[in-house]
Amino acid sequence: MIKKSKPLLGKKTVYQLNKPDHKILQAVVNPHPDTDYVARFTCPEFTSLCPVTGQPDFAEFVIDYVPSASLLESKSLKLYLFSYRNHGAFHEDCTVQVAKDITKCIKPKWLRIAGYWNPRGGIPIDVFFEVGKLPKNVVDPQ
Repeated sequence: MIKKSKPLLGKKTVYQLNKPDHKILQAVVNPHPDTDYVARFTCPEFTSLCPVTGQPDFAEFVIDYVPSASLLESKSLKLYLFSYRNHGAFHEDCTVQVAKDITKCIKPKWLRIAGYWNPRGGIPIDVFFEVGKLPKNVVDPQ
């Protein structure tokens, strides 16, 4: 569901998603579908809510993928990740759902997402998800 908010600092109206929606993710044509390479998104300000306490949880997501016919459009990814801001879910759920939604959108040859969650209660939770096979001619950017 999309909520329209007031203009921000005299700028255009801002649209916020009230809950995560994979449909906002968009793909664009890969200009080099004949070449295997890794694309990386580093998202240092991911935020969601703890489903038990309602307190905010913060994470850095590192998303690596080898595209096939499509690339992930970066602004749509930003808006999609922002849609989690008021969503209550555990760290594992958020990380895996993001990976599944990206996979559904662009059907990459390989995708890995790492969710590095800030500690709460003294325990950090890091979540990793991988799908597909990394082509042999591509360097793993670990």
